[in-house]
Amino acid sequence: MLYRKMPKNGDELSILGFGAMRLPVKENGSIDEIKAMQMVRYAIDNGVNYVDTAWPYHMGESEPFLGRALADGYRKKVKIATKQPQWMVKIHEDMDRFLNAQLEKLNTDHIDYYLIHSLVGSSWKTIRDLGVAEFLDRAKADGRIINAGFSYHGNAEDFTDVVDGYEWDFCQIQYNFLDKNIQAGTKGLEYAASRGLGVVIMEPLRGGNLANPVPCEVMDTWNEADVKRSPVQWALRWVWNHPEVTVVLSGMSEPYQVEENLKAAEEGLADSLTTKDLELVDRVANKYKELMKVGCTGCRYCMSCPQSVDIPACFETYNNLYMFGGKDRLLMMYAAKLGGILRGAERNFASQCVQCGQCLDACPQNLPIPELLEKVAEEFEGPDLEKRMEFAKRLFANDSF
Repeated sequence: MLYRKMPKNGDELSILGFGAMRLPVKENGSIDEIKAMQMVRYAIDNGVNYVDTAWPYHMGESEPFLGRALADGYRKKVKIATKQPQWMVKIHEDMDRFLNAQLEKLNTDHIDYYLIHSLVGSSWKTIRDLGVAEFLDRAKADGRIINAGFSYHGNAEDFTDVVDGYEWDFCQIQYNFLDKNIQAGTKGLEYAASRGLGVVIMEPLRGGNLANPVPCEVMDTWNEADVKRSPVQWALRWVWNHPEVTVVLSGMSEPYQVEENLKAAEEGLADSLTTKDLELVDRVANKYKELMKVGCTGCRYCMSCPQSVDIPACFETYNNLYMFGGKDRLLMMYAAKLGGILRGAERNFASQCVQCGQCLDACPQNLPIPELLEKVAEEFEGPDLEKRMEFAKRLFANDSF
């Protein structure tokens, strides 16, 4: 296992972190505790020392599971990261209620790395105005949390405002070779690092989509490499190649995934890929983009929409369907993200478009946006949308103490 230092505190963290959002489950959907515990402890025994969870993962059962999995001396071997469900915070006092409940769930007296979960520009303003800075200062002072950070799913412009809005120790962003210009992106990665923040990466495999199954035309390109690596190894190595990255999280569901990721982590040095390697990854990214239905670059010039449609997010979900499949999962994520449940914001659905045409003048790609939004609505909305939103509310708002 290789390790990198967290810039502000000098912690030596394993470059591979264990993400506890996709633990193995039984047929009834509950965590397969025996299997999951074996995987978590095996990873720790082989050098992983950063474990990431959050309030809503596995319907609220991920944190209590980790509390049990890290018994028998394993708690002392790792840094725990978990997250405040900011979309559920209504008053300032809720922040302490959630943190205290999480300490109890995790069976610990402190959280090593505590994040404000899933921020975008609007939710940052909301939680900021509720006094999150005072809460974080207080929780750090009394020892309940050691390091304060945030995870992010908004645009690059708002990202800088969040980074500059508090004396953060670290942040967590989505980043992979397809998402260089999505959300915080490369610019955000570099900006956070320039401000001295450690950067933890989520979705290095785009939710496993860059692993298996890989489209034939993509696999043909990978097979042209001089050094043979699996798609997983290529994707992880590409992220680790960035010296600004501290930890890369992987949500592992099977023992073989732990083995493969541990093997990849043995060689995940910064700046270790050759120019030829990087050109190959770019060609693979272009192959994936050829499979996209919409040539949206995520520039967000269209986002002056008077109906509040999140046009880039709609197109990202639509493209993911045709690049990777997995419609059931995407239907749920569309309801949760575009329905404002994860963002604590208003609805941003494709069907809200009234075809005013304002976006057409703004789009540098000259996309027929209103027509495309109709197709998105046909794929992801329909009569079951409200039921999916209700389920998503239960899934991501497990408000029990």
